Amino acid sequence: MKKIFLSLFLFFAHFISNAQTWQDTLSLIEKMAERYRPDAPGCQLGISRNGQVIFFRAWGMGDLEHNIPLSNASIIEAGSVSKQFTAAAILLLEQQGKLSVNDDVRKYVPELPDYGTPILLRQMMRHTSGLKDWGSVMDIAGWPRSTKTYSNDDALLVISRQKTLNHTPGAEYIYSNSNYNLFAIIVERMSGMSLAEFTRIHIFEPAGMKHTEWRNNFKKIVPNRAMAYDKSGDTYLTEMPNEYVYGNGGLLTTVEDLLKWNDYYLTGKFGNPSLLAKQLTMYPFNNGQMNPYGAGLVINSVRGWKSISHTGATASYRASLEYFPELGLSIAWLSNSSEFDGSPSIANDVRNLLVKNKIVADKKSDPAPFNVSNKKLTGYTGWYKDIRNGSSFRLLVQDEKLTSSTGGHLIPVAENTFMWRNNRVEIHPGKPSKLSLITPQDTTFFVAAEVPNLDEKAMNDYLGDYWSEEAEAKFSVRIKDGKLILYRAPKTEMTLTPTYKDGFNSPAGIIYFERDKKARVNTLKFSVGRARNVEFKKVTQ
Repeated sequence: MKKIFLSLFLFFAHFISNAQTWQDTLSLIEKMAERYRPDAPGCQLGISRNGQVIFFRAWGMGDLEHNIPLSNASIIEAGSVSKQFTAAAILLLEQQGKLSVNDDVRKYVPELPDYGTPILLRQMMRHTSGLKDWGSVMDIAGWPRSTKTYSNDDALLVISRQKTLNHTPGAEYIYSNSNYNLFAIIVERMSGMSLAEFTRIHIFEPAGMKHTEWRNNFKKIVPNRAMAYDKSGDTYLTEMPNEYVYGNGGLLTTVEDLLKWNDYYLTGKFGNPSLLAKQLTMYPFNNGQMNPYGAGLVINSVRGWKSISHTGATASYRASLEYFPELGLSIAWLSNSSEFDGSPSIANDVRNLLVKNKIVADKKSDPAPFNVSNKKLTGYTGWYKDIRNGSSFRLLVQDEKLTSSTGGHLIPVAENTFMWRNNRVEIHPGKPSKLSLITPQDTTFFVAAEVPNLDEKAMNDYLGDYWSEEAEAKFSVRIKDGKLILYRAPKTEMTLTPTYKDGFNSPAGIIYFERDKKARVNTLKFSVGRARNVEFKKVTQ
């Protein structure tokens, strides 16, 4: 205990300026945790320093219906924090000679379509595969996750129905759970064991994680499991992940076990030889820019300190696991409540308490002023369509400044080059005009689009039923109260708000229509964040 106290004292004495004693620090953490009332859902928080647990505490209730408090022994689901364990299983199979992360996924999952280019396992591990997120596709269809008891086989079926990828493999980072559901399938096919069994033998038991398992059967009774809750008005409602899919999420654990895992793999004990370097390996995108996502781990810098982390959210469970190598500091947090999603988590607050700014970033100098005439700026105005997913924005002139409909002025730095939100925008006049949005990670290309004219005759072009083989769902486009409505049985109605010609925003995502050679509307495409261009073909007028 003396060693623990000494380690604790030295750590807080060095890194905390506003808390001179351990008791002061405890008081500050307890103050941060006041959001978790004794009669409401709560959380677990654990802190370790150089592998030694120095704080471990639970607040709130684990089961409101049975009046059971949350404790340090409560089992809570870790959401996407789980992905690092699935990735670790794939790396271990590679070390055992059963696969290579440089292999095409179709070598192990031939059910997937041939998209004309290999999709490498390491690209899947880092969310650059281009595979659409199957849950997002089913959300479009009206059956989001947890509304059906989906399994990994169901996920595979949805993934295998997708006719296109979100993007060329390696070109972009688009987070997709499909990658990790496929990994769970690959582990089973290549090891002869389920992911749950493989990780129990090769990861959980060696790491001393005695309270960790997978939710591969949501009906299984799990002693000490905390129920998950959402808040509606003044009432708490259960919101559980009632599904069999796992590998993307589904780890049932405690913060104590998560801290053990951090100590286990970060000290080089996982794999023989250690697989730590491969867990932390980052690969560049096709354009040469680095992707900061490793093997189910985000490798980044926070407050000037290197960090290795991941967050998680499944149903109303919330989680985060973060490590600062230079400080030897781990912070683990698990919660059975989504009530505080709109504000920083207690894990963020505690991290900001313990980890002070290492450096003060230099203020970036403003770009040199460049004068562009109002007439020239007006020539750049109009709607611009993202050719990858159908999204759009409008440029207009306000107060003699080129302004985006999504907010912010475009500051000219050359005749046709602007700075917008610290990114570069290049506009190329022509018929049609084109626009490039250049960020440190990617370049997005837009093309000028026609202004919509939605009179009754124009609206009639879109009317009819549309069927998607990819989502196995049907939409109908109708007119109601003078507006276009997207209808999905039994009673979902969404108003389509026009942007450019044939392009619309809806409460559920971006929608745009395509036409045949005779200018007749024949296809509807639906894009959301993790699934682009889900196709619906027109089947009736």
